[in-house]
Amino acid sequence: MRRKRSAADQQIADLLVTAKKSLDLSVAFLSRLDGTTQHLEVVETSVPVLVQEGAKVRQDTSFCQAILDGKLPAVIPDVKRYPAAMALPSARIPRIRSYVSTPVVLSDGSLYGTFCAFGFTSDKQLGKRDEALVKVLAGAAAVIIEPEVREQQRRSEIEGRLDPVVAEGGPVVLLQPVVDLATGTRVGAEALSRFPAGWGRTPDVVFAEAHSVGMGHALELQALERAAEHLDRVGGYVAMNVSPATLLTPACGELLRRLPLHRVVLELTEHDAVEDYDRLSAALAPVRAAGLRLAIDDVGAGFSSLRHIVVTAPDVIKLDRSIVTGLAADRVLATLVGSLVSFAHGCGAHVVAEGVETAEDATALRALGVDHGQGWYFGRPGPPEALGLPAPRTRAAVPGVLLNR
Repeated sequence: MRRKRSAADQQIADLLVTAKKSLDLSVAFLSRLDGTTQHLEVVETSVPVLVQEGAKVRQDTSFCQAILDGKLPAVIPDVKRYPAAMALPSARIPRIRSYVSTPVVLSDGSLYGTFCAFGFTSDKQLGKRDEALVKVLAGAAAVIIEPEVREQQRRSEIEGRLDPVVAEGGPVVLLQPVVDLATGTRVGAEALSRFPAGWGRTPDVVFAEAHSVGMGHALELQALERAAEHLDRVGGYVAMNVSPATLLTPACGELLRRLPLHRVVLELTEHDAVEDYDRLSAALAPVRAAGLRLAIDDVGAGFSSLRHIVVTAPDVIKLDRSIVTGLAADRVLATLVGSLVSFAHGCGAHVVAEGVETAEDATALRALGVDHGQGWYFGRPGPPEALGLPAPRTRAAVPGVLLNR
């Protein structure tokens, strides 16, 4: 049974039908060449018993490779006139006697494969006109193929980068201090996932890429595990960042149930859409009842945070660095932050400001009633031992300290 064709494959098939009918040949096909094997990816044939879609041929024994190597011409009206052709397995089974082939080349000049047609009888009418037609059809096929090829390349590149990280147990997790703005006391830490610098990608991009290739849940859970390892090494609270989709997985629920939840704040980023708030609330209910606190991340950076806040009633609201950095000299930002603080406190939530980098911003945030702050002004990410003296391990001392990716 022939596999179900994709929309792109069907478009290719239509081109092959045009070639087959126009050249009056028995078979037309698109092949992919990988260096060792010729893959017949889409086939239009009058004799499916002899030539089947999905078949594989040793590349070095194929007509197409011989033509690419210049051993045979692109148009062969009579295979019997060429000893090199008659020596190939396909000259015997399925007894090819006429052949036309042209390379399929992508926009960057790379060879994808070949666009071909052949018959089981000689055809002295085959000539340059037929070759020209096949070249035009091959060009159209290349345009259809390229998006899928690029997508596969993208997936392969991402998987190639992530596989070693997943095999080693996940990203490196560093800690950044979070302080009480009123007292300057460290109340906890934010854990930050770090990936190889050579990737040139921020953690949020890496996690998004992982989700795009089906590796996101596994990578997030490994980051949670790595973050949880720090619970016994630092004082105060840790908050573990997780996407709503990963939170709903059974594996995430099992992981959370193993933790001392009274020391955990679970942080949901506002950039991730929540498709079913009822499911989310149901997943959170038992762990929140056991002491876990919920935080909404990146508030002020987009439109979805208020929806998150209204529906989930979080314990902590984190102000995005985009509305924190430079706040001391920006009246508009100060007004916005002041409004968010009033809103959060009115909802019974504590406020943490990210991206605090100057004493002036820290002072302004404190004056606006922001509870906690984190950023380079208080300390850069590092190992647990670089945090300094631990915070008191009392629930009242640290109403909301966050641990991010």
